[in-house]
Amino acid sequence: MQKGVADALRTAAKAISQARALVITAGAGLGVDSGLPDFRGKEGFWKAYPHFEKLGYSFVQMANPAWFENDPQLAWGFYGHRLKLYKDTQPHEGYHLLRKWANACEKGGFVVTSNVDGHFAKAGFDIDRLYEVHGSINYVQCTAPHRCAGGTAIMPSPPPSELEVNMDTLRVQAESVPKCPQAGCGKVQRPAICEWCNCAEHV
Repeated sequence: MQKGVADALRTAAKAISQARALVITAGAGLGVDSGLPDFRGKEGFWKAYPHFEKLGYSFVQMANPAWFENDPQLAWGFYGHRLKLYKDTQPHEGYHLLRKWANACEKGGFVVTSNVDGHFAKAGFDIDRLYEVHGSINYVQCTAPHRCAGGTAIMPSPPPSELEVNMDTLRVQAESVPKCPQAGCGKVQRPAICEWCNCAEHV
């Protein structure tokens, strides 16, 4: 190990050991060691989803809430597969090490993450000290929150077993598409996560 790197690690270790509280920030790279794809660039996305390469769709194009209205079976095929992948994958040891460091602090720890996989909660972090800035794929909301009596209320995502994905087409059956249970609504539900759209209808 280079001396500069070793010195930096010792400085960081000392700061963590003396901290009264720990704020952990994390992005998609943290999940890679658990085996999750990070979708970096079209090639990274297409490696995980070769079917979309055939269609010529990028991650940015697929991560658009318009799909839930225009083609909900394809939208839930994509997100249903991701939901199962994230639930089936276990957080790697690094999560538990971070939690150990945070718990050793007098004031504990806090997490701010752009990851939507829910792995900090899965690794045992206190959800009251967890800020998932892009939301979590483990929850859903109505696609029409400003017209639905339920508003922006969120609820747990359906079990992956209810979203059987055809891996040849990356689609689910029409009857498997989650619908808003609010009386008089029945609109398609979508994951309660930030997507590539700033429309007021999608929060």
